[in-house]
Amino acid sequence: MTPFPRDSYRPLEPYTPDRRPIAVDLSDNTNRWGTHPDALSVVRTAAPEELLRYPPVYADQLKAQVSRRFGVPPEAISTGCGSDDLLDSAFRAACEPGEGVAYIPPTFSMIEIFAHMNAARALPVERGRPGPETPFGALPDPERLLEQEPALIYVCRPNNPTGEVHPEAWIEALVERAEPAGPVVLLDEAYVDFMGGTDPTGPAGETGLLQRAAASRRTVVLRTLSKAYGLAGLRVGFAVGAPEVIAEIEKSRGPYKVNRLAEAAAVAALADEPAWVPEICREVVVQRSRMIQELTRLGLPPLPSGANFLLVPLSPGGLTAGELTAALRDRDVAVRPFPGLPGLGDAVRVTVGPRREMDLFLDALQQVLSLSPDPTSSEVDP
Repeated sequence: MTPFPRDSYRPLEPYTPDRRPIAVDLSDNTNRWGTHPDALSVVRTAAPEELLRYPPVYADQLKAQVSRRFGVPPEAISTGCGSDDLLDSAFRAACEPGEGVAYIPPTFSMIEIFAHMNAARALPVERGRPGPETPFGALPDPERLLEQEPALIYVCRPNNPTGEVHPEAWIEALVERAEPAGPVVLLDEAYVDFMGGTDPTGPAGETGLLQRAAASRRTVVLRTLSKAYGLAGLRVGFAVGAPEVIAEIEKSRGPYKVNRLAEAAAVAALADEPAWVPEICREVVVQRSRMIQELTRLGLPPLPSGANFLLVPLSPGGLTAGELTAALRDRDVAVRPFPGLPGLGDAVRVTVGPRREMDLFLDALQQVLSLSPDPTSSEVDP
C-alpha cells in the first residue's frame, strides 16, 4: 500500500506569502493601475442568474475571443483558473510518475512544487558563468535542457523573478530540438505585455509566440489576465499550443474551471475597445526605466527587466531580504523577499506601479537605508 502522504508530497509546504493588507502592496506583480474598465463594468452589471448557473464546461466564449484577438484556431486554445491551473494540468498530461521536468532556476517557484505534486522529478539546469548582461549566470545551451530526457521543459519569458527576457533565437533553438517528438515545451508569457521592446530580436507583447505555438507539435504558450488586464481576483488564464497537446491538457483540466463572471469579464477585457492595456503597459515601461535609475543612484542597481517588476540584489553584509522586507512593511510598503537566490544571494522583487506609489516606495527605502550601517565602511576607535 502506498504510504500517506506520498513521498513526493512530504517536502511540500503550503504556499503562504504575506498577504496582510497594507497601504502600498508591491509584492505580487498585479496591475497597480487597477482593473480593466470593461471587465469591471461586466461584473458590476451582472444578473443574479450569472451566479446561479454553472459556467460553460470549457469556456467556449473565452476561447473564441482569444482566437479572434490573437489569430489562432480555437482547437489550439485551452482555458483555466489562472495560468497556474493550466501549468498543473499540463504537468499531469505530459508526465508519467517519475519522469522529469527541466527548468532553469531561479524561476517561478511553483514549478518545482507542481513537479512534486504530480509525482514528477524536478530537473533544475544550472546556468553558465556570470556576464555583464546576466550577473546571475548565462543561459545554458538549449541542448542541456534535453540531456536528462525530460517529459516537459518550462521556460518563463520574461522570467519571474529576475525579469530576464530570453532571446527569441534561444527559444527557437529549444523548440526545434524538442520537436516533433520530444518533450512538451511550456513557455510562460505571463509578463509578455510589459516587454516594451526589450528584446530587439523578437516581438514585444501582443502575439508574442502564440502563433508559433499554435502551429507547433510540442510547444504550449501560457498567458494570464492577472497582470496587464488587472483580473488577478477572477483567476483567468489561457494556453495556446499544438492542438494534440491542448486536447490532452483539456482532459487533465476538467470542467467548469472558469466561472461565468470571470469568463464574461475576460472576454470584455481582451476586446480592449478603449485600448486601455497598451496605455498601462507604456506607463509601466516609463516607471520601470525611472526606477532603474533611482535604485542605481541609491546603490542598489536592479537586474534588467522586461516585466512589470524589478529584482533588486542586496549588498552582501547589508540588510537581508527578510530584514529589508520587514522594515519596508513597517513603513506601509510591501515587497517580495527572495533570500539566497542561486548566483545572486538575497534580493527583493518590487512591482512597478504608478509614480505616486513608486515615490512612496523610494521614500521608505531611503529611510531604511539611512538607518542601516554601510557594510563597506568600518569604524575606527578614536
